[in-house]
Amino acid sequence: MTGAMTSAAQGKRLMRFWTSFALGLAALAGAAAPARQVAPLTPTVVNQTAAPAPTPVVAPQQAGDHALTAPDLNAWLDGYMPYALHAGDIAGAVVVVVKDGQVLSARGYGWADIARHRPVDPYRTLFRPGSVSKLVTWTAVMQQVEAGKIDLDADVNGYLDFRIPAYDGKPITMRQIMTHTAGFEEQAKYLITNDSAHILSLEAFLKRWTPHRIYAPGTTPAYSNWATTLAGYIVQRVSGMPFDDYVEQRIFAPLGMRYSTFRQPLPTALAPYMAVGYPRASEKAEPFENVTPFPAGSLSSSGVDMARFMIAHLQNGRGILKPETAAMMHDSPLDRVNPVSLVPPLNRMELGFFETNINGREVIGHLGDLSNFHTSFHMFTADGVGLYVSFNSAGKEGSAHTVRNALFFDFADRYFPSTERDGRVDAKTAAAHAQAMTGLWQNSRRSASSFLALVSFLGETAVTTGKDGELVIDSLKGPGGGVRHWVEIAPWLWRATDGHDRLAAQVVNGRVVRWSFDGISPFMMFDRVPAGVASSWLKPLLYLSIAVMLLTFLYWPAGAFIRRRYKAPLAVEGPARRAYRATRVMAGLEVLLVVAWLGMVTWLFGDLSNLSDATDLPVMLIQIATAIITVGTVAIAAWNVRLTWRDGRRWTRKLWSVLVLLAALVGLYFAITFNLMAMTVHY
Repeated sequence: MTGAMTSAAQGKRLMRFWTSFALGLAALAGAAAPARQVAPLTPTVVNQTAAPAPTPVVAPQQAGDHALTAPDLNAWLDGYMPYALHAGDIAGAVVVVVKDGQVLSARGYGWADIARHRPVDPYRTLFRPGSVSKLVTWTAVMQQVEAGKIDLDADVNGYLDFRIPAYDGKPITMRQIMTHTAGFEEQAKYLITNDSAHILSLEAFLKRWTPHRIYAPGTTPAYSNWATTLAGYIVQRVSGMPFDDYVEQRIFAPLGMRYSTFRQPLPTALAPYMAVGYPRASEKAEPFENVTPFPAGSLSSSGVDMARFMIAHLQNGRGILKPETAAMMHDSPLDRVNPVSLVPPLNRMELGFFETNINGREVIGHLGDLSNFHTSFHMFTADGVGLYVSFNSAGKEGSAHTVRNALFFDFADRYFPSTERDGRVDAKTAAAHAQAMTGLWQNSRRSASSFLALVSFLGETAVTTGKDGELVIDSLKGPGGGVRHWVEIAPWLWRATDGHDRLAAQVVNGRVVRWSFDGISPFMMFDRVPAGVASSWLKPLLYLSIAVMLLTFLYWPAGAFIRRRYKAPLAVEGPARRAYRATRVMAGLEVLLVVAWLGMVTWLFGDLSNLSDATDLPVMLIQIATAIITVGTVAIAAWNVRLTWRDGRRWTRKLWSVLVLLAALVGLYFAITFNLMAMTVHY
């Protein structure tokens, strides 16, 4: 979930998962799909008599040409959204804007169900907002803080019936969980499943495995669905109510959110209103996605229900929180446990919400992603305005991500334009700072104890410089898909030349040690890649090693054919012959092992339901095979080197025997470094 690698359909599913998990590390091509049915151009509009728009009040600081009124907003959205859906191959969307405690606009675009020609109804159609669900969970946590049952700065083990191990003697607190600084590694198993039979209870999900803590608490943002689920479990324990019951009675009922639920499968009364999820509008529908860590992302809700939740928070927690509690969530004090930002001056985490400040306005919100549903939630807190949009398709090349971001930026530019102007750093200093940023970096949201450490290796981010001394990061694309360039506007602060996003570096003793950018800075950042796992040298060496093994194996049948053709005997006998043949066998097994791992990962993530205990046996078997093959290849290759050099064979054979041994050592190093033989089924 927010929140970035078969068959054609499985490949696309795998691509969408890794995009969310690792910020778009890779993409796999898909097959052609049937022609798309055209979505209706006329939006489905909420009954304005049921939710009347207030008389617009234009704040003096609104310096743009457009006041935020219902007529102007509706006309703008009706021109913006239909084209965006068609161009992006997106089935449907709901957009809701609130202002001054009222629904200003609620619009449905496209189809909730293409096959049945059911349009999106902003009142009743349920979308899956993914990680925006967390805001409901965090609200529940803060209700229990109000009740005196949770202390934000106490060891959470005091609320649990199992124990979270300390990190260097340090426990974790609810505040750290809410700011994603508890230090947990990423968890993928049992994340999403199409089979409701695979859904675990909160207790079973959490107790089956505790992800390793890889950062000291409070030091590094690393987004964690597991930790959010832990918070939901704590709410369940301290309140004495099942989590689903709690949010229905304490949040949904007081706000009149009748078309909202965390329950999976959906309650019978709500199931007919559920929007269907599509990879693209032109492709077949996919089943309802069950989120196992459900406090982190299982919410199904209508656009207008989300407007009610948004209004409650914009109006100081009205109906669900005390004003002082809501204020703490939205703008937590800046002190030693609440730093302004772990990479100043970028946006920071509040308590559950994260900043999405723009054009000098204070904005907080959240993003959310399942495979097919993509959502953004933004509240302009000082202006009393909220924007919510959700899509039921990923769209062409993940276009839903692009549209939701562009809609937020364009909405802000239209109704809350900036009067600020960026500065510039002199060319010499900018060039020096950009050069200091160059190198390889890894995302703080990563797995470290299982084979999913491969994701970090494959997703290492390279920072380079452009011809004018600007930063260039190939993996960070602009809205049009082009590589973004970043110019320095203040010391160690850059802005994308094609948008609003800023990028900043943390400098210690004159050396850049980490950086992030506004889109992820509250909950993720980039640290330098340790030299021992740098893809700049390890990836070419790995490819070369695989080539050596493949050639070694292929030379065996090729050599046998040539010898048979010319009736030439094999020039080695006895132990040397056995070592010769064993080396070729092991080389072939090394190549087969590479293919097996590629197939295993593709199979596991091609259908996320595979990420369960049902696949533990093959996962364990491939790790056992990895240990046997990589260790065995090194031993046999060393034996072959010894005999080859002792027998006085030609220098070419001696050299090749050494290359095979080196290739075997590379394979063993890679397997150990990236946990390919960690002998674990937890990931």
